[in-house]
Amino acid sequence: MSGSYRTLFDLTGKTALVTGACGILGRRFAAALADHGARVAAVDLDAAAAEALAAGLETEAAGLACDVADPEAVEAMVAAVGERLGGPDILVNNAASKSGDLAGFFAPPEETTLETWREVMAVNLEGLFLVARAAAKAMIASGRGGSIVQLASIYGVVAPDSRIYEGSRYLDREINTPPVYSASKAGVIGLTRHLAAHWAPHGIRVNALTPGGVESGQNRTFTERYAARVPLGRMARPEEMTGALVFLASDAASYVTGQNIVVDGGLTAW
Repeated sequence: MSGSYRTLFDLTGKTALVTGACGILGRRFAAALADHGARVAAVDLDAAAAEALAAGLETEAAGLACDVADPEAVEAMVAAVGERLGGPDILVNNAASKSGDLAGFFAPPEETTLETWREVMAVNLEGLFLVARAAAKAMIASGRGGSIVQLASIYGVVAPDSRIYEGSRYLDREINTPPVYSASKAGVIGLTRHLAAHWAPHGIRVNALTPGGVESGQNRTFTERYAARVPLGRMARPEEMTGALVFLASDAASYVTGQNIVVDGGLTAW
């Protein structure tokens, strides 16, 4: 057998659309895709932040603002990506929300309001579907197919251990994982499998990427308790999600679709 297997990960000539691009993971995803040769459309609610991020990438890039919960805005955004960069050939469906009311978001299940539930679902699941739908239509029209990677969460796979959260804080606030977050991320995995089967005839692969707990400003109590639940003995670093992302986006995963790739340090092995 001959040939270079390194080229399987080469994204040169492809356009990657990353939603939630200015977040903790989104920034790393955009940079990793650019580093592998892709043109990058960095999409976020904050136009200025998206433009600044795009300007700092070492590739042809564009920063665009979009509310993924707005169907018309999503269609316009995907069309703009096509006009400015071509494609998209790759979609990283990463945008997520904790709602505009953090106290309501972190409220216990018996106190969660339907308003908060719907606000989170509108972005985390409905918005994800809207972007996937618009991107897939562009991929089908191009005749080239593509790769869609949808961000789930470890708490879309297993329930959170409430003992980890006793005395835990994030950005000086008591935290937990509320049921609406778990439900939305479990929905991402189910939707991913459905879309993978439906769009496979068009050469569109759809996979979920499930990060375990990622270091992002939690206090020491949380990080130590979470690490004690993980075989590798620590939380993940944000950049440790990029390898799986590039794999799923690239031709290295040309026969991988409908899967949920869990990057959790072994948490779900126990």
